[in-house]
Amino acid sequence: MVRWPTAILLLVCCCLVAACATQAPPPSWRLQAMALVDELSPHGGPRQFPVEYRNIVETFEHGEAVLQVQKNDREADAYYLLALQKGDLLKAELQRLKREAEEEARRQAAERAARAEEERLQREAAQAEARLQERNRLKAAAEAAAARAKAASKEPPVSLPSAYTVRRGETLPQIAGRTEIYNDVSLWPLIYRANRDQIRDPKRLWPGQVLTIPRHFSHDDAVEARRYSGKK
Repeated sequence: MVRWPTAILLLVCCCLVAACATQAPPPSWRLQAMALVDELSPHGGPRQFPVEYRNIVETFEHGEAVLQVQKNDREADAYYLLALQKGDLLKAELQRLKREAEEEARRQAAERAARAEEERLQREAAQAEARLQERNRLKAAAEAAAARAKAASKEPPVSLPSAYTVRRGETLPQIAGRTEIYNDVSLWPLIYRANRDQIRDPKRLWPGQVLTIPRHFSHDDAVEARRYSGKK
């Protein structure tokens, strides 16, 4: 077995440490930048900010070219970090726009709800006004009817004649059938009995005769008059 002097071993170790120190670390921002670029795509980055999004993609692709072609991990990582920083700014802007859009949607929804509520209140007010007008109309109609009934009740009753002057060609049934007399032809015997002093034949009357018209007779008198009328 070959034994190396201690000084040579120390020198070899120092060289290895120095080589490790001068070797650039692998890119540490690549995966984060790649994930952020992928995240921005479905969230509206290319659509809302096409120029900015394309710049981020180009920065990331430049880092990829440096890494793959030039094999310069450190410089490539600088591009990845720059793409990540630009992506963070674009992501923050997209989130701000999303919050504004949500706030605008809530505001419009509140306005629609307020308009709907106002329209509902207006409809209810119109319906209430219509019901009030209908009640007032019915009340006015009822008051008018009551006033007419009251006025009618105060009108003096129509006075029925207690005497009647015979006209040419008239008969006792015709006279009894007149509206202002009895409105019933079968009650003519009442007139005949009250005027026997001037009527000898109930079938013959003289023009100008003034006949007494009985007004205060009983139900039995009326029944008897109708029975007598039916016999004649």
